[in-house]
Amino acid sequence: MQGLLTDAFLTSLVFGAISAGIPLLLAGLGEQLSEKAGVLNIGIEGMMLAGAYVGFVAAFYSSSLWLGFAGGAAGGAAVALVMALLCVRHGLNQIVVGIALTLGVEGLTALLHHFQFGRTYPRLDAATSLPIPVLSELPILGPALFDRHPIVYGAIAMVAVMAFVYRRTNLGLDLQAAGDQPAALDVAGVDVVTTRTAAVIATGVMAGVGGAFMANIGAGLFIPFMTGGAGFIGIVLAMLARGRPLWVLAGALIFGACLSMTTALQVAGVNIPTDVIQMLPFAAVMAVLVIFGRRASLPAALGLPYVRGAR
Repeated sequence: MQGLLTDAFLTSLVFGAISAGIPLLLAGLGEQLSEKAGVLNIGIEGMMLAGAYVGFVAAFYSSSLWLGFAGGAAGGAAVALVMALLCVRHGLNQIVVGIALTLGVEGLTALLHHFQFGRTYPRLDAATSLPIPVLSELPILGPALFDRHPIVYGAIAMVAVMAFVYRRTNLGLDLQAAGDQPAALDVAGVDVVTTRTAAVIATGVMAGVGGAFMANIGAGLFIPFMTGGAGFIGIVLAMLARGRPLWVLAGALIFGACLSMTTALQVAGVNIPTDVIQMLPFAAVMAVLVIFGRRASLPAALGLPYVRGAR
């Protein structure tokens, strides 16, 4: 237990929290965007998994992580396009379709992986980092925060970008209206279906990049079902953040720290059963829901299909 306050333990914990938290952050920001527009995107887990698989395949065959992230974005967007077509365009139940998409993508990616890599399980080379001068030399926080792949900096910057969009732009107002008063948005001359469709596809892009990060940066390989519920944690983050991207970032770091606790405790030399540590993020989800769940603020038209002229 003496190793819990050492620099090695704290650096490992912060580093792991960032590595595990970035996919949660991207999933949470994407889900927040979709929910603002009135679409409860239960299929975000499937979008992350599709992004992880397509992103890994693209990175593996092209030897380029950036093409891997582009492939991840495309994989997530493809699943999101199906979600938008069925739920936004045709008004089908968003929860049922989301669950069906997640289960379908889980089976499809596992099958494709079995035929492509089932016997080899290839790995990618370690990703190169972009250290920020001076800041990367700081103790504990330096290597964990300021010596990372550029996609980490981009994901954190998205928090500020989305906060600006929500509060300072007409697009933010359109998204808010699509979730709260879609009929009023329609009367104002803005197409509700187009707005919601764009939001769902953007969600798929962010979730897909988050999945590609898990495969290409976090693990260096693709494993079937590797998202392990990260998309559902993203849904919880979005619901509890009350429309504030900064809260999604804070929650992602907390859950990321829980996910990375196993490695950090091994560095500290603490012998705790792995099953206990792996239970932490899900116990944290339940605790957060019990404490803050009643205060969650959701759009009035969330989950409801919009039909022009209907009451």
